[in-house]
Amino acid sequence: MSNRETYESKTEQLLSPIAEKYGVEIYDVEYVKEGSDWYLRAYIDKPEGVNINDCENVSRALSDALDADDFIPDAYILEVSSPGLGRALKKDRHLEKSLGAEVEVKTYKPIDGQKEFAGILKAYDADTVTIVSATDESEGAERVFIRKEIALIRMALDF
Repeated sequence: MSNRETYESKTEQLLSPIAEKYGVEIYDVEYVKEGSDWYLRAYIDKPEGVNINDCENVSRALSDALDADDFIPDAYILEVSSPGLGRALKKDRHLEKSLGAEVEVKTYKPIDGQKEFAGILKAYDADTVTIVSATDESEGAERVFIRKEIALIRMALDF
């Protein structure tokens, strides 16, 4: 397990009782470097959506827990927020909750000359993700993607 994975896992363990206390669920935790700075991001959610008070309460409690445990030797910036409307679907639990929803899939390499696809998330397993697209020439066409070839899956935004 890499340092990044260890930090994310330990943070999620610390965050679990905090999330329960404040009535939110943990959507994701990530530890990433952007430019010269490290960020520890906790994404929280609840059915009616999170608000600024939820983020503030969780952030303060998580910051205290992280300070007490002090397992990340590098300096980092802590952020607690909602995953947003166009949330990335990184884990199986995200895909499960999004079955039947409209998603956008971006691939690392072009498939049939394109790298971006949209459709309804129909199915997934350990190796593949299937969407049904009504915008193809053949209405309702299924497209199966190999998960290793997917750069990003996220909820589609309709404005």
